[in-house]
Amino acid sequence: MPERTGYAHGVPSWVDLGTTDVEDAKRFYGAVFGWEAEDMPTDQGTPYTMFTKNGKVVAGMGSMSPEQAAAGVPPVWSTYLNVDNADEAIAKVTEAGGTVVMPAMDVMDSGRMAFVADPTGAAFGLWEAGTHMGAQLVNEHGSFGWNELLTDDTEAAAKFYADAFGYRPEVSETPNGPYTAFWVEGNVEGNAAAGMMPKNPGMGPIPNYWGVYFTVDDVDQLVGDVQANGGNVIMPAMDIGVGKIAVVQDPQGAAFTAMTFANKQR
Repeated sequence: MPERTGYAHGVPSWVDLGTTDVEDAKRFYGAVFGWEAEDMPTDQGTPYTMFTKNGKVVAGMGSMSPEQAAAGVPPVWSTYLNVDNADEAIAKVTEAGGTVVMPAMDVMDSGRMAFVADPTGAAFGLWEAGTHMGAQLVNEHGSFGWNELLTDDTEAAAKFYADAFGYRPEVSETPNGPYTAFWVEGNVEGNAAAGMMPKNPGMGPIPNYWGVYFTVDDVDQLVGDVQANGGNVIMPAMDIGVGKIAVVQDPQGAAFTAMTFANKQR
C-alpha cells in the first residue's frame, strides 16, 4: 500500500530537508528522484517547498536560517513522527526523559509541530496532522521507505520510545550485529514502524540521529545519478540481506540512505 491517507500515532509520517541552497537542492533531487518542487507560503515569511512524485506529496524542504549556518549546523534530513496530539506527546517525551528542542507551534492550517530529542540526543520532529497528513506516497522509487535511529545507547533509547510512543522493540541478530525493529499498534499490517541500530567505532565521531532511507528501483543507478549531479558517496552500495543500500550526500552535504528492497514493501 504505497499510497497513504493517514498514519498511526508514533509512525514516521514525514521527512524534510533543511539546506543552505534551496534552488540547487531542487535541481539535485529533481534529477535523482524525479521530484517536482512547489514553494508554499508560510507565516514565517520564507517559503516551504513541497516535493511531489507522480502528483503525490513525498517530502519537504526549508532554508536553514543564518543563525543555524553560523552555528555550524549542517544540512540535514529530519524525521517526523505522527502524533494524535502534539502537546500531549511533548508531555510524554519529557516524562520519559527526552527534551524539547522547539516547542509546539501551529503551521497555519497544515498541522502542529514540535522538535524534541530522546535521552541519547537524537532529535526528531512531532507532527499533528491538520490539512497536511504527511507523505502521500511511500515505499516506491523516490519516496521514503524507512527511518532508522543510530545511537550509542540502544537500551536507553528503546525504553524511551516504548514509554513515550508505545513502541514495542524486537531485537534480531544480523551479520552486522543486533538490529531493533520498532512495532507500533495501528501501523500497516506486517510493517514495523522504524528501526534502530547501535553505532560502531568505525563510524567515527558522529552524533546520534534519525536517518532517512529513500526507496529506489536500482541502488547502483542511484549512486551514479548522485555522483553525476554533484553529490557524494559516503558508503558504496552493499547487500544487507533484506535489500541493497548505499549512503550518499547531496551537494550541500545532507546525507541519506538509498535502498532497493529485496521484497516489495506495503
